[in-house]
Amino acid sequence: MQAPRREEVRAAPEPRRQHNLFEAAAVYVAACAEDDEPRSDEAAGWVSPEALSFGVTELACRAVIALARERDEPPHTVARSLLGLPAA
Repeated sequence: MQAPRREEVRAAPEPRRQHNLFEAAAVYVAACAEDDEPRSDEAAGWVSPEALSFGVTELACRAVIALARERDEPPHTVARSLLGLPAA
């Protein structure tokens, strides 16, 4: 049996990197904050819309909790402040 000639040997394509929903959410939200639509579109394609929604929600919850601790305020006060809403 003859070995294939050099030009006939093709490298296998690299496997597509798998992104988890939290990585997708982090990149998506950061890109949106930076008004980087191509990057946010790319991140949105890494996972299903449902997974991205869950990841964004989880990121929002963690961010509000972290800011609430930093500011020594209740999470609902911080959330309303971030959205520009009056205190309840």
